[in-house]
Amino acid sequence: MSNSSQNDDIKTTLTEMQFYVTQERGTEPPFTGQLLHNKRDGLYHCLVCNAPLFRSETKYDSGCGWPSFFEPVDSNAVRYLNDYSHGMQRTEIRCAHCDAHLGHVFPDGPRPTGERYCVNSASLSFTDGQSGEETKG
Repeated sequence: MSNSSQNDDIKTTLTEMQFYVTQERGTEPPFTGQLLHNKRDGLYHCLVCNAPLFRSETKYDSGCGWPSFFEPVDSNAVRYLNDYSHGMQRTEIRCAHCDAHLGHVFPDGPRPTGERYCVNSASLSFTDGQSGEETKG
């Protein structure tokens, strides 16, 4: 994803889990993410570059253990890659701006899209729509 000097810079600003998820394509343990139960109105951004990714209106409780959304903020916000790791075929999602790993998208979500963007809290920051307060995942 990033070159060595960029990784060193990013390591100083991210927690170990945030770095593992966004730069090493890791996954945080289910039901542990800071933003899993967030129900405030606002906007979810990429933790690494602050690009807007998801609106709170598209977040829902899928029961999977990670924040779930049924669509990104716009069609250019995320990048899609085939992921054949762990003996499965999945679609990985990354921030289209900085290439940070976000999670995966599955075709089992609610209407209107039928998609479930299963996203690691550790890859997101949330900006409250009323107070402007930022919460890092």
